[in-house]
Amino acid sequence: MSTSAAMRTAITGVAWAVAGPDFDPATALAGRGMRHKDRSSRFAVRVAHRALEDAGLLGAPELDGAAVVVSSNFGNLDPVCDSVSTIAAGCSRDVSPMRVPHLSSAVSAAWVAIEHGIHGPNLTLCNGTSSGLDAVAAARNLIAAGRATAALVIGVEPDTPSVARLHKETAGTRWIDGAVGLVIEPVQHAVSRGARIRAEIAGYGKAADERSAVQAAGGTAVRRRLDGEPTARFGRCSGALGVVQCAMAVERLGNEAVLAVAGGGSGESDGTSVAALVLTPPRGRDI
Repeated sequence: MSTSAAMRTAITGVAWAVAGPDFDPATALAGRGMRHKDRSSRFAVRVAHRALEDAGLLGAPELDGAAVVVSSNFGNLDPVCDSVSTIAAGCSRDVSPMRVPHLSSAVSAAWVAIEHGIHGPNLTLCNGTSSGLDAVAAARNLIAAGRATAALVIGVEPDTPSVARLHKETAGTRWIDGAVGLVIEPVQHAVSRGARIRAEIAGYGKAADERSAVQAAGGTAVRRRLDGEPTARFGRCSGALGVVQCAMAVERLGNEAVLAVAGGGSGESDGTSVAALVLTPPRGRDI
């Protein structure tokens, strides 16, 4: 679907909370309000604050009608495995009530909405490596349909014992530990509040094969492509892959459009569908 058929949407905020020299989870994920959250939710809450701050929307009244869209395939795997082990060793009554909310894959999105008073749609996608780009597209569609005033998109995957075991069992050697966040809003609203428009979402496509997905996104003529770089930098990104791709594309956009592909090509592939998304430089401030 091209932007000719939908409201123009822009990325106005980008934030990173990925384990590394610039982000130490041991200290960054500690503190007030973090004690009973799982690792994935802690990352999501931290990156949400940074992304909203980067977009100039932290605490803004328009967040009341905004959406939260999270992409994560393994986000709550550890709480689920821990609870199953606890039940196997005893009974269901041995599972702490504080852990029960974390058995839902939607828990990270819920925590982010609670933390920032976001009362619009709350979605979690966990459909393989294409889910990050799918999440960006879902956010754009919610805005275009008038269901959300803006959207906070988060790709998050934690490095926990259960996640590490799963990756190793499938021949993985490196994988991301952290979250990346994007703020998406209508171009018209971004212009009216004087926000910095980092990129526009020009097209999105999804198909069983890469060629069809790229064609549906309108990316066949795009020369700059970003698919395998996040995996080379962080290891497997899984559900966070598409959001990482968009964040990296924004940082390197320049004067040319960038094509992101997840689920095919030289990037990660899990044998499911392929998603493609085109980001373009801001087209000026005239609506």
